[in-house]
Amino acid sequence: MGSFQFISIFIMVLLFPSSHPKAKGVASDSASEAAGLLKWKASFQNQNNSLLASWNLQPISGKNSSNLPCTWAGISCINGSVNRLNLSEYSIKGSLYDFPFSSLPNLEYLELSLNQIFGSIPREIGNLSKLIYLDFSVNELSQEIPPEICNLRNLTHLALGSNQLSGPIPSGIGTLHNLIELYLDNNTLIGSIPATFGNLTRLVNLYLFHNLLSGPIPPTIRDMISLQFLILSQNNLSGGIPNSLGTLSNLIGLILYDNQLSGPIPKELGDLKLLTNLELGENQLSGSIPVSIGNLSNLAKLFLPKNQFSGSIPQELGNLKKLAILVLDQNQFSGPLPELLCQNGSLQIISVSENMLTGPIPRSLQNCSSLVKANFNENNFHGNLSEMICIHPFLDFIDLSNNEFYGELSSNWVECKILKTLIIAKNNITGAFFGIPKLRDQRKKISRIEDMDVKKCHLFAIYGYDGKALYKEIVLTTQEFSEVFCIGKGGYGSVYRAQLSSGDVVAVKRLHNMPEMASHRSFLNEIRALIEIKHRNIVKLLGFCSNSQHSFLVYEYLERGSLAKILSIEEEAIELDWQKRLKIIKGIAQALSYMHHDCSPAIVHRDISSNNILLDSEDEAHVSDFGTSKFLKKDSSNWSSLAGTCGYVAPEFAYTMKVTEKCDVYSFGVLTMEVIKGKHPGDLIAYLVSSKPEKIELKDLFDQRLLYPNQEIENILASVLKLARECLHVDPQSRPTMLFISRLLSTGAPFV
Repeated sequence: MGSFQFISIFIMVLLFPSSHPKAKGVASDSASEAAGLLKWKASFQNQNNSLLASWNLQPISGKNSSNLPCTWAGISCINGSVNRLNLSEYSIKGSLYDFPFSSLPNLEYLELSLNQIFGSIPREIGNLSKLIYLDFSVNELSQEIPPEICNLRNLTHLALGSNQLSGPIPSGIGTLHNLIELYLDNNTLIGSIPATFGNLTRLVNLYLFHNLLSGPIPPTIRDMISLQFLILSQNNLSGGIPNSLGTLSNLIGLILYDNQLSGPIPKELGDLKLLTNLELGENQLSGSIPVSIGNLSNLAKLFLPKNQFSGSIPQELGNLKKLAILVLDQNQFSGPLPELLCQNGSLQIISVSENMLTGPIPRSLQNCSSLVKANFNENNFHGNLSEMICIHPFLDFIDLSNNEFYGELSSNWVECKILKTLIIAKNNITGAFFGIPKLRDQRKKISRIEDMDVKKCHLFAIYGYDGKALYKEIVLTTQEFSEVFCIGKGGYGSVYRAQLSSGDVVAVKRLHNMPEMASHRSFLNEIRALIEIKHRNIVKLLGFCSNSQHSFLVYEYLERGSLAKILSIEEEAIELDWQKRLKIIKGIAQALSYMHHDCSPAIVHRDISSNNILLDSEDEAHVSDFGTSKFLKKDSSNWSSLAGTCGYVAPEFAYTMKVTEKCDVYSFGVLTMEVIKGKHPGDLIAYLVSSKPEKIELKDLFDQRLLYPNQEIENILASVLKLARECLHVDPQSRPTMLFISRLLSTGAPFV
């Protein structure tokens, strides 16, 4: 069917909707959906909500009046019927009593988190039979979870956390076999964890912490084979830790602290090879630490305080090369500390106070340059203090009190440049510290950092951290963004490497001139949406923080760095052979296709360049730096100020300032040529888009540092370069879409 014919039919449907029974049905459904949503809006206590100003019966200019809900804020449609409703942080103050559950038969996505919605969850929730995603978290909902919620058999995401929900967890939730994420944390739920949860074999995240749950951890939990995070802390759970937890081979975080669990730590937990966090503190656990815990090669945090553990601390803990936090306070441990603790320079916090430990501080700890906090209080440690602490450039706190240390304070302590707390009471220590003036200066600096305005700090989605505390930690770890920790600079900010107390390393991009912009709700909503993006070829944005002193984005850290840097170093560029470069191009295409065609609303990056492509250890490409990205609202003008890197910006953007997905397509074309040539193509772009590109020989577009490709690879590269040329077309509409490009590269079909 020709495009003109298709457009003509579309216009006929718009002008004469009643002439087609299906069109009439769609119009009728839309009217019902609009009426139901307006009735719900009318029940809000804050009727002056400007964020919902578009929710009215006045058609927007150029829009079909019979399809009004589809043009309203927070709403997306398929075939003229509402399928997505995302009103997170829309300042809604009201209940769900008048929500049109029966009028939204095609709703698949319902996001109402971070509002002021009160009252109960109506039983009519069960009418949303097509619902896949449901998020009511961070509201004021109360009473019991209705059992009708268990009728939503298509749910993959159920989030009811941070409300005031009470009563038991409906056992029927265990019949929701498609669930991948279940968040019921921060409520006042009672009763036991349903044994039916064992049926949730696809569940990845189970968050039940901070409730009033009691009884044992059900043994059926062993059947939740996909589980990665099991967080049951801050409840009243009793009984032992099931041995069968050791079969959950995908488990990354096992968080059970602050319960009434008893008995020993099962040795089977040593089989959890992916485990990074093991937190069992504040229980009634006893026995010794199993030697098998030393097998947890990925463990970053071992948190066991306030239990009844006894015996020696296994020397095998010295094998944990990624261990960053070791907390064993208030137990009955005896004997020496493991000799090889911090042998790999990863330990940042060690706290073993109020035990019966003996011996000197191990040499590996004496030279632990990564150490930030150390607490050895109330043990039987001994030794000459002048030999106990050497160079600790990041040491912030150390408590050596109530032990048997002796000797004088050494000049080595002067090397602890940011030390603010030193407690040495009740030992046999003599002498004075000559470094006190320096210590006082550092205390002033630390105090100034701690007094920073963190009340307006917006930090999202960094697992296991309090936002305000993490803000301070990032500022301290980077020494208030010292050049020493800077790993890159750009037009929008500088990037720093920060190693957190958890052992995680993150990349922190400190933004220039952003605090004023960051105060706008729309900007924060965009950041929140970016945090939710999960794609193997997109760098994970972990969070965002802003206050009067600093604004920064927190990303996952990739050691290899940018593609631009790698291509500029001959040895590293040569390692990127033709196969690896084709893989990089394919990965970038897949990321952009996801942003343009799978995100709602679509996301345009606006600064695709080799500086913003990072490689991991497997040479997989990751698109990074969304500081200039912009969400595209369908049927809107999308005007924006000029952004991007010179040499990659589409020509029409420079003079029209209109943002479209085709801007990224142009940049992808430039970048593809750069990957193949090994450097930016520069003036070659003008020749390629001219009428006679055949004057350029193929070999002139190849990186001369690599061996010339064989015939098969040469043909593939020629096709890819031909595709790149189409991306550089002066007319944006003549450029292919990233979906087309990605599919073409995935199939390996030649571009004609």
